[in-house]
Amino acid sequence: MSNPDWRPLATVNFRSFHAARVQAHYAAQWLARAARAHVPAQPHDGHTSLAWDDRFGGLTTHPLHGGVRVGLRLADLTLVVLGSAPQMLALDGRADPEVRTWLGEQLAGRGLDPAALDAPVPYDMPDHVLGLGARYSLDELHDQFAALPMWYADAHAMLGRIGRKLTPLRLKPAPVRCWPHHFDLDSVVELGRDRGIGLGFSPGDEYCDEPYFYVTMYPEPRIPGLPLLPPIGHWHTHEFLAAFAPAHKIAAATDQAGYTEAFFDTAVEGALKALR
Repeated sequence: MSNPDWRPLATVNFRSFHAARVQAHYAAQWLARAARAHVPAQPHDGHTSLAWDDRFGGLTTHPLHGGVRVGLRLADLTLVVLGSAPQMLALDGRADPEVRTWLGEQLAGRGLDPAALDAPVPYDMPDHVLGLGARYSLDELHDQFAALPMWYADAHAMLGRIGRKLTPLRLKPAPVRCWPHHFDLDSVVELGRDRGIGLGFSPGDEYCDEPYFYVTMYPEPRIPGLPLLPPIGHWHTHEFLAAFAPAHKIAAATDQAGYTEAFFDTAVEGALKALR
């Protein structure tokens, strides 16, 4: 099953990948802080959601007041204030107070109040020494950081592809966005009558400590009514119900894009039947 948007993904040391993606998750909070302070509020905190920019190789905010956006390039963990004259700060070797000073100066220079960056993050972050004042560090993690944007790029393209396949069913998935709380890419498909499906990708979390694709449903149907998934997938049942396709199975597949698309096709079809 040909997919020209898919970039082949190599197996990486997922223990080290954990260290890279948690640092990137912390770094992305600077985008969320800027957006929470300077983007007009949207329902469900949609104003803090981030876009994937494939050419930039990272995540970007909605336009702040005045039109400027803030981005995070993932491969080298660089914060960028985007505009006609972009300004960049490499986070490697820096602690968050230094990042706050730099970003505050950049926003102040554009007429935005830097003090608004100091509002507390309204959710818990994963435990990490960055939260205790440690410095960002790419040491011995360059391969893992280089893999991060490839996963996000493939995920963004795949989620868009799956969403377009739902158009003939008169379903309209929401735009694919990254949510800074969980650092995942997600697109919700509303089915009406308080029913829906979530199509998504996570770089890893407490439920699966490696990247994975997922399909969620609400309300949750009974498990016996769900289909058998392709070999790269399984039904996750701890605390919530979802179809998971983890990275180690995707990286080992002979046709990564084809197997991933088949996983979504089967899981989405099963979810639609279950929610009817």
